Amino acid sequence: MTLRTAVGPDDVRAVLESVPDPEMPPVSIVELGMVVDVRVDADAVQVDLVPTYSGCPAIAVIREDVEKALHAMDDVASVEVRFVSSVVWEPERITGPGREKLKSFGIAPPGSGQVLVQIGARPRAVVCPLCGSTDTVADSPFGPTPCRSSSYCNACRNPFEVIKP
Repeated sequence: MTLRTAVGPDDVRAVLESVPDPEMPPVSIVELGMVVDVRVDADAVQVDLVPTYSGCPAIAVIREDVEKALHAMDDVASVEVRFVSSVVWEPERITGPGREKLKSFGIAPPGSGQVLVQIGARPRAVVCPLCGSTDTVADSPFGPTPCRSSSYCNACRNPFEVIKP
């Protein structure tokens, strides 16, 4: 039997699964598709992330949360977290479980029928994450964060958020 003493990329990815997005806590940064690359060299870990939105105000918090989670691992002496621009985040990077968690949080995941529309226009509606209706309208291109907009469901009469594509 061989004892494993070194941390590997799979170990790092497993820990990253537990790092939540600070603006959408039910969803991890892995489920959002933010993790681009993980490298481990002896006791040094390097993680490349792509932000979901170029102007994301939570980048510093995400970096800090990743560093804290990885420093808590045994056999990790140094952690470097980089946000890369060589990869563009796209909604397709969100995992299936991530999409379900977004819905349960009341956020319509990208690809749930939405297209860029004018406010009040409805060429193709977003599916309401609360009741599943398509009788929805875009309320405002501005949501609680720069990466989300606001919509309204006429069926269940609830507002909800949409991740911008």
